[in-house]
Formats: sequence, C-alpha cells, structure tokens
Amino acid sequence: MNDHESIYLIEEEPYYRQCGSEIQLAETAYEYGLPILLKGPTGCGKTRFMEYMAWRLERPLVTVSCHDDLSTSDLVGRFLIRGGETVWMDGPLTTAVRKGAICYLDEIVEARKDTTVVIHPLADDRRCLPVEKKGELLRAPREFMLAISYNPGYQSVLKDLKPSTRQRFVAIDFGYPEKDIEVEIVAHEAAISVDLAASLVRLGHLTRNLKDQGLQEGASTRLLIHAGKLISAGVETVTACEAAICQPLTDDQELLSGLKEMIRAVF
Repeated sequence: MNDHESIYLIEEEPYYRQCGSEIQLAETAYEYGLPILLKGPTGCGKTRFMEYMAWRLERPLVTVSCHDDLSTSDLVGRFLIRGGETVWMDGPLTTAVRKGAICYLDEIVEARKDTTVVIHPLADDRRCLPVEKKGELLRAPREFMLAISYNPGYQSVLKDLKPSTRQRFVAIDFGYPEKDIEVEIVAHEAAISVDLAASLVRLGHLTRNLKDQGLQEGASTRLLIHAGKLISAGVETVTACEAAICQPLTDDQELLSGLKEMIRAVF
C-alpha cells in the first residue's frame, strides 16, 4: 500500500464491543460482495463499527458525511483547472472503488435523491461505477465494499430511502446496547469506574423514556461517554452531565429543568 492509500488505513484496532451478530453479517456480506445498510439512532456506534470492520478486514476506509448540498460530482469527481490545465480529480467514492477500499456514506438520507442514485450500479450485481464526465466505467474489485447508514428516527416523507435503494442492501439494525454492555462501553471509553458508568447509563435510559414526549432522541451512548470524560477530568458530576447530556439534547427550558432533576435524582 502506497503513501496515498495509507491515509485511509486504520492501523490500530479500534475499541468495539459486539452486541449481536453484526460482525458475522458484515463479514459474510463482504465475502459475497454485498453492500450493507446500518440502521440506528445517532451515537449508537455505527461509525465505530465501520472503523472496526475496516481494521478487521484490513481495508482502507473512506468516510463521507452526507448533507443536503452533496452532489454527484462531490462523490464521483470533477474536472478542475490547475496551472492553466484541466485535470480530473477523483471523488471519495471513485477513490474507494479504484483502491478496493470500504466506502461508508454516513447519514445517506441527508444527501440529495439525485445523488444517491449514483450508488445503485455499485450496490447490485453489476458492481460498477459510471464516471460519465470521463466516459469511464469502473469495475469494483472484489475488495471494495459499500456501506451506508441512516437514523430511522429522523425519517420523513422528504427524507427516507427509496425502496429501489433500500432493497439493494443487507440491513444491520443497530440500537443502544443492553444495559450491562453499555456500562462496559462507557467505563472503557471514558476511563471511569463501572459504578459511575452504571449511573450514567441509568440516566441515559431515563432520558430515552422521554423520546416522543418532547425529545427527538434520548441521550446516546456517545453523550454518556462525553459526560464520563468530563467527570474523569475533574469536572463536577452534575455540571458535567448538564453540559454533555442536557444541553445537547434540547433548548426547551421546561425540558431542561426536567432533565436536571433526573441528574440530581441519579447522582
């Protein structure tokens, strides 16, 4: 692997705690050239899982954070003017195909629908990428893998995957880990005691009970880890929880008051 490719190579094993059969499903999908779709709430470990699988499969990882303005050219590539000459610049998707990398399109529903269509030939048995501006058809090598993710909790008529896209993928459902596993994850990632991690997880579960009762989402595992890191660094527990959990969840003063009461009840 040359220097350019190593930019995307994950050399050290990322910490990942398996919660079900997700590793087996992803490895089998990779072996048979099938793309995968990760479904789950924000902060539940989808991106960390992809980093772990890239390390496990010994493939470079190219991650794209999708957004409303993401165009086909942003993914595939475009011609640029450099030094008075027109040169072609591969986009991240094209780069991943050429290098036999794993391409991970995070929060795919945020991208424009005319953009997501470009992945269709890569996500079925053709496994090819048309680079129309160059008149080139790239065949994906066996090592290439396509992965996308989205949060079903935010889906709407305007932001949802078309059936023609969804049905090309092997779907892996992610949720927040079981209590004991989440305690283990928070304790490890935040470098805190198991008892403190258990209290943070209990608080997280309380906030998740407020989903659809004022909160779009409860506290993610990521937020609990953030709180744990602040506490580990010496920030007072209630202050850390308010900054890392309450404030990121809502700006509504009534909800904030209720969340602060939860913190005081737990700690």
